[in-house]
Amino acid sequence: MSGLAIVALQAAAVAAPAFAQSTDAGEAATRRGSASATDLVLQGRIAGADNKTYRELPFQVPAGTARIEVEFDYDRGDKTTIDLGLLGPGDFLGRDGLRGWSGGNKRRFSVAASDATASYSPGALTPGEWKLLLGIPNIRAGADAAYTARIRLTPATRPDAVPRENAAPLRGEPGWYRGDLHMHSAHSDGSCASQSGARAPCPLFLSAQAAVAAGLDFVAVTEHNTVSHLPALRELQPHFDRLLLIPGMEITTFQGHANVFGVRAPVDFRVGSAAVPDWNAVLAQMRERGLPVSINHPIRPSDERCMGCGWTPQPAADLDRVSMVEAINGGDADTPGSGIAFWQRGLDAGHRLTGVGGSDNHDAPTAAEEAFGPSRIGRPTTVVHARELSEAGILDGLRAGNVFVDAFGSRDRLLELRARHGASEVPMGGDLAVPAGESAQLRVQVGHLAGGRVEITLDGVKTDLIARPQVTGVQQAFEFQWPSDGRRHWLRIDVRDAQGRLALMGNPVYFNWAAARP
Repeated sequence: MSGLAIVALQAAAVAAPAFAQSTDAGEAATRRGSASATDLVLQGRIAGADNKTYRELPFQVPAGTARIEVEFDYDRGDKTTIDLGLLGPGDFLGRDGLRGWSGGNKRRFSVAASDATASYSPGALTPGEWKLLLGIPNIRAGADAAYTARIRLTPATRPDAVPRENAAPLRGEPGWYRGDLHMHSAHSDGSCASQSGARAPCPLFLSAQAAVAAGLDFVAVTEHNTVSHLPALRELQPHFDRLLLIPGMEITTFQGHANVFGVRAPVDFRVGSAAVPDWNAVLAQMRERGLPVSINHPIRPSDERCMGCGWTPQPAADLDRVSMVEAINGGDADTPGSGIAFWQRGLDAGHRLTGVGGSDNHDAPTAAEEAFGPSRIGRPTTVVHARELSEAGILDGLRAGNVFVDAFGSRDRLLELRARHGASEVPMGGDLAVPAGESAQLRVQVGHLAGGRVEITLDGVKTDLIARPQVTGVQQAFEFQWPSDGRRHWLRIDVRDAQGRLALMGNPVYFNWAAARP
């Protein structure tokens, strides 16, 4: 094989960690198996005689593989160049055939059934022998270069695992991150003006541009019952390197809608069918896959005005399997259509549910349309305190509940709530034990809402615990006490603006819930 002698090593003979460099001059394959993934390493060398040739590096893909991830590197000295592609089982054009060719433009890529890195095609991963395809456009006579291919095979039991190329945070520091959790594009029913001014399916790129213009840090793209947008998100993310693009899906049924976040494989949405008898079957599947679910616009009509839009599961859905409720959808914060009352009834029933907002945008404007008004993307904005700007960081932050909703999508309004008793202190979403007869100390911080007014809701009822609730400064703190009876309660903060409109909606702190729950 002209400088590509093959050496096979048994996995048991490899004592070094996975991805360790081999000292053998030939090609070696090592494996590390785990419950979550299998890692392979293919190593070898090329020589001057390999100039302007193609080489295939075979590896086995077992049945039940959800994703193939590849990282490739080589010695680049003396103008050596190696291009890269991927072949599935079968001949070059048949069956899987050529699954992609990135040449020299990518050193990391992945392929799955529903998405793939740009340059590669998504599709079923047929078990059998796959091959990395190397093209060698240049290596000088007498030169010698080593290469290493690292391959990760993710099993079908983890179809939603984040590919390594998307796992690094866009920002690594903890803080408040602003985003929109509900929007649509041409991949479902999003439309906007074409070049001629007619309505046309709206490219996902325009939604990302509008999110950047709104000053957002993240968006979740939640198309109706499809994951066809995943390749587009994979293509856009490297360009939008300050805007996190979270893959989502709006599970749209005859008995209600709900967003699922972090999805990378289809979801069976056929509630009421033999395959999916009810919403609890969907929620059980999402819990098994580790994906958070948010009920959307729960008290919308569910008739010919908005077919299936209201939340009407039969039998009733288990809200303990739900993570969030879309309490504000678009501009409905102060309307009878708001989901706030539904959300608070769930809290009263003992369910820990994070209240969120989403624009439900379907018409990201073009640059020309911006002259007629700003996009609705980012109105409302869900503001999440997260350890970092990454998919895992944002989703964990949403689950934890240190979240508020900026109803008008400002870029700087702030709402923080912390509760303290003794040495223990928790933010929104936290649970604080306060014995009967003792009091918790609470501190509210409001930013950039002068002229507003702070409101306290305790167990669904407005309560006056702050003597002077008016916001008079750019940054203002409010402190008050809450006396405990030892039973379970929840308390949250809203802020209305100078016109009396709901501007900021806060999530609860929970009192004595850990002790009260079985």
